[in-house]
Amino acid sequence: MTQSATNPAASLPLESSYGRLPDDFYARVAPTPVCAPQLLRLNSELARELGLSPEWLRGENGLALLSGNRLPEELEPLAMAYAGHQFGSWNPSLGDGRAILLGEVVGRDGTRRDVQLKGAGPTPFSRRGDGRSALGPVLREYVMSEAMHALGIPTTRALAMVATGETVVRERPEAGGILTRVAQGHIRVGTFQYFHGRGMKESVRALADYVIDRQFPQARDAENPYQALLESVIERQADLIARWLLVGFIHGVMNTDNMSVMGETIDYGPCAFMDEYNPGKVYSSIDHHGRYAYDQQPGIGLWNLTRFAETLLSLLRENEDEAVESAQQALAGYSPRFQECYRAGLAQKLGFEAANEANQTLASTLLDTMATNRADFTLTFRSLSDLPLEDSGTDSRASTLFDEPAAFEAWAADWRAALAGEGRDDASRRAAMRAVNPAFIPRNHRVAEAIAAAANEQNLQPLECLLEVTAKPFSEHDELADYALPPQPHEVVHQTFCGT
Repeated sequence: MTQSATNPAASLPLESSYGRLPDDFYARVAPTPVCAPQLLRLNSELARELGLSPEWLRGENGLALLSGNRLPEELEPLAMAYAGHQFGSWNPSLGDGRAILLGEVVGRDGTRRDVQLKGAGPTPFSRRGDGRSALGPVLREYVMSEAMHALGIPTTRALAMVATGETVVRERPEAGGILTRVAQGHIRVGTFQYFHGRGMKESVRALADYVIDRQFPQARDAENPYQALLESVIERQADLIARWLLVGFIHGVMNTDNMSVMGETIDYGPCAFMDEYNPGKVYSSIDHHGRYAYDQQPGIGLWNLTRFAETLLSLLRENEDEAVESAQQALAGYSPRFQECYRAGLAQKLGFEAANEANQTLASTLLDTMATNRADFTLTFRSLSDLPLEDSGTDSRASTLFDEPAAFEAWAADWRAALAGEGRDDASRRAAMRAVNPAFIPRNHRVAEAIAAAANEQNLQPLECLLEVTAKPFSEHDELADYALPPQPHEVVHQTFCGT
C-alpha cells in the first residue's frame, strides 16, 4: 500500500480480523501520544519477514507509528478483553490494561501476525493504572523474546522499542518505553475464561471458531473441531514447556491470562534463565510460595489447560458427562506428550540419537549431581559438548563447574561408556550437541547491566553486545566470550520484577 497524502503516517498493510468479532471482545481505544519518542532499536530482520520497510519504520512516520503518536487513518486499534486465574485466584475482568492491538499483518511466509504496542497508554481495562511501561521491562522483553526465538522456542517477537521521553512512576520514577510486539495471536486461556465465566456460550463458540480458522485450520476437518482444537492446544503447550525446561527458562508468572492458546511464550515479566541448576528455583519477586518455580512449570501447564478445557465443555458434547469425559481424554495426553518432548531433548543434549531408559537414568543422575554441586546449567551441557569420547585423564572444563569435580568425573565415565555403546562418530556427536546446547543465554546479570546502562546512562552498548551473542546462541563469539560466563558472587540477581 502507498503513503497517504492526507495522513502523515504511511498506510501499512494492517488488517483487523479480530476487530470483526462482536464488540464485547474488545474496547476500541487509540494509543495516548508521548512527548519525545526516540527509536532505541528496530528489529530489521523481523520487519522484512513481515513485509515492512525497515527504512520507513526508522523514519519520522515510522517513529510516529511505533510510539502511537500518529496512526494510519484506516486502523481501528483495540484493547482485548480477557479474564484469568492469577496465582490460582480468579479475576473475572482483566484485559489489555497497557497494550493496544494495531492490527494484523500477513508476512512473507503467509502467516498472519498481530502487531501490538505495549505501554501505549490507558485503556478501559487499565484498572486505575497509567497504561504505560517503564523502559526496563521493555528492554527485558525485547532481549528475552528475541533470545527465545534464536533458541528455536516458539515466542512472541519484538519489532521495536521506543523511549517515550516521559517518566513513569513505579517504586521510583523511571524512564518510559513502548515495545512493539508481534505474535501469531494474543488470545489467551483467559480470553476464553472471560466469556465462559459470564455464561456467554455463543461468544465462546465464536472465539473458538476464530482460533480454529486463524491458527488450527486442520481442526475444521476433524469429526469434532472443538475437540481437535483442545488437543492441538494441549500438544503445543506440552512441547513449549518441555523446551523451556531444556534451556533452564523460568517464565515466572504462568497465570492463565499469560498463556497463549497459539503455543507461543508470551508476557515476559519476571522471567529468567537459571545460572546454577536448582529445580525449585524462583526468581519472580511476586511468587512468594514458589507456585511457578522451574520444576512446577509442567504441572502448572496442565492446570492451565484444564481451565481451558472447562471453557470448551459446552462445545465438546451436548451431554455434560460426555463432554467432561472428552476433555479428560484430551488432557490425559498432556503428560505423555510433555515427557516425550522433554526426554528426547535431554537425550539430544547428552549426545544420544534417541531417548531410552538408560540415557534417561544418566540424565537424571547428572541433574541431581548438578543440583547438589551447584553447577551452572547452561555451561555444564555446553562443556559436555566439547568433551571427547576418550577420557584424557586431565581435569575437564565441565568438572570445574562442580563443587566436587570427582562426582562429575564418576558420572562422565558412565556417560562415555553409554556413548561408546551407540557407536556414533564422535565428531558428529559433538557437533550435534553444540547445536542444541547454547553457549549464550541472556544471563540475568547481563540483562540487568544492559537495562541500567540504557535507562540510566542512555548507553546502548551493553544491550547491543547482549543481543549480538544471544542472536546466535550456539555459535562462539570470541570477542564477547565473557557473556557466556556465570555471574560473580556480587553480580548474582536473586529477584526479577514484573514491571507493572
